[in-house]
Amino acid sequence: MTDRIKALFDAYAAGRVSRRDLMRGAAQLGVTAATANLLLGSSLVEAMAADYDWQAQKGTAIKLLLNKHPYADAMIADLENFKKLTGIEVSYDVFPEDVYFDKVTAALSSKSDQYDAFMTGAYMTWTYGPAGWVVDLNEYIKDPKKTNPNFAWDDVLPGLRASTAWNGVPGGELGSADAKQWCIPWGYELNNLTYNRTMFDKAKVSVPKNLGELKETAAKLTKDLGGPYGVGVRGSRSWATIHPGFLSGYANFGEKDFTVNGGKLKAAMNTAGSKAFHQQWVDMIRESGPKNWSTYTWYQVGTDLGAGASAMIFDADILGYFENGGDNKERGNLGYAPFAANPAAKAPTPNVWIWSLAMSSFSKKKDAAWKFMQWATSVEHDLFGARKMDLVNPVRASVWKDQEFRDRIAKSYPGYLEQHDVSAPGAKIYFTAQPLFFDVTTQWAETLQKMVAKEVPVSEGLDQLAASIDKQLREAGLG
Repeated sequence: MTDRIKALFDAYAAGRVSRRDLMRGAAQLGVTAATANLLLGSSLVEAMAADYDWQAQKGTAIKLLLNKHPYADAMIADLENFKKLTGIEVSYDVFPEDVYFDKVTAALSSKSDQYDAFMTGAYMTWTYGPAGWVVDLNEYIKDPKKTNPNFAWDDVLPGLRASTAWNGVPGGELGSADAKQWCIPWGYELNNLTYNRTMFDKAKVSVPKNLGELKETAAKLTKDLGGPYGVGVRGSRSWATIHPGFLSGYANFGEKDFTVNGGKLKAAMNTAGSKAFHQQWVDMIRESGPKNWSTYTWYQVGTDLGAGASAMIFDADILGYFENGGDNKERGNLGYAPFAANPAAKAPTPNVWIWSLAMSSFSKKKDAAWKFMQWATSVEHDLFGARKMDLVNPVRASVWKDQEFRDRIAKSYPGYLEQHDVSAPGAKIYFTAQPLFFDVTTQWAETLQKMVAKEVPVSEGLDQLAASIDKQLREAGLG
């Protein structure tokens, strides 16, 4: 390989030239596309290998537990470069999400050393961390002997770093100075509007800018389109119904799940502001949601949008991203917009889901597992996933500035970059960290179902919910 060719690929690895310029320059230097891909991988490996001993655990074998997801697909597609960089062998088990978290809980609760690292959400670590099942990664991140000096931890979006760190104290602020870093952000989603541009044009409506407009627009779409319903949101009896669009809008009005006073928690779902928000949300679902809303998970919300059964969703932006491609009926017709539910709010406040990587406390190969976790969350792999795969949303600020990535998204996903850029500063977890998270949010979703079904009035239902949760908190010594 000539010095000119090597310099070109090294410049790309360092982010100084775009992929388009790389391939054009490679062709001018007589490099075929197949050879270019090989050289690209080598350049990225060499760039990462500088100033750090990636080969310290050469010959070690680790095993991962993965959820079936595009983020995992991006990692697997790039895995040979990790093996080449480190000499570490990697095997993995992949399970669909409906059974995945049960697999994780079973492995950790049994103190099995079968898996060294695994995918997780931040909420799950509120159980895993205090139980002693996962490693506080601060001991690795802050140790210059264990961590690549180019890891650039500060490049990870600050709301994501904070949202994956907790001190274990119920009600303790996420990302506090004494917080433990239970996991490393890998890819995330924030919640905004995805809408069908063709349907909006047909009904002659504009993209709604607050909850009142969302309710009115959804009703008009439902009426005028004569088939598709106006807005998709989740409704199943699960914590996952509360955390996406619902909590994003709820937080935008300044409402909270709990108040914390003197280390004690008290339910805050029955304030006047909360009741007003719930009433609008419930009315919107009754007027413009799917008929079997109470069964709706991530999958049904997304599938309806892609199939043209709904006109818009208030859910994860990456859900809208995936429905705009593949063999979906409405691919190419979707647009994206930021959404601040409160008309008095200055900006959106999206609650986030963060797919992260955690290290099992029971692993016997922790240093090798940390090598993998560094690599999988590195700038280099983030760039690979963002440029070549479907690793949206990347967790690193520098990758969001990468022109090749931005050009790719802007071409096929109108408004996606803009909604993210406007929303990212306010994107974080808005739940209060506490060990009853899954019980409380599931009960909250159940109460929401009863309100929509007119089994209980909104005000009365929220008073009952708050009283029940306060009782649980007292019994658990938290209230």
